[in-house]
Amino acid sequence: MISIDTSVLVRYLVGTPTDQAARAAALIDGEGIVGVSVIVLVEAAHVLRTQYGVSRGDVLDVLLRLVRRANIRILEASTDDVTDALVRARALPDRPIPDAFIAMAARAAHALPIHTFDRGFQRLGVETAEP
Repeated sequence: MISIDTSVLVRYLVGTPTDQAARAAALIDGEGIVGVSVIVLVEAAHVLRTQYGVSRGDVLDVLLRLVRRANIRILEASTDDVTDALVRARALPDRPIPDAFIAMAARAAHALPIHTFDRGFQRLGVETAEP
């Protein structure tokens, strides 16, 4: 297994610059297993939204397709947990994408409630408390 960083994933997803996109595709579409960090997913979502103007829904759709690929392994979490986080984020268009991953990590680590001042956070399906 190899792993990739955000620059490789973004080049793969946007297809530019073409030389780098082709090299990224050779890795991601190749025969080997590719490890992707949750941090890479969050950072890629941010870059796609802010630098490339991709809609939030399209970002979530492309990330869902990516994490469901047979050769992709999420480094810090199960594919099921990441898929669930992305689906929850998709269902809550007013919530930031990173919040879905914060909730996922807290659930997986049995580190609940999440103490937050953000009253909308519990909409992600986790127990919350105000400090």
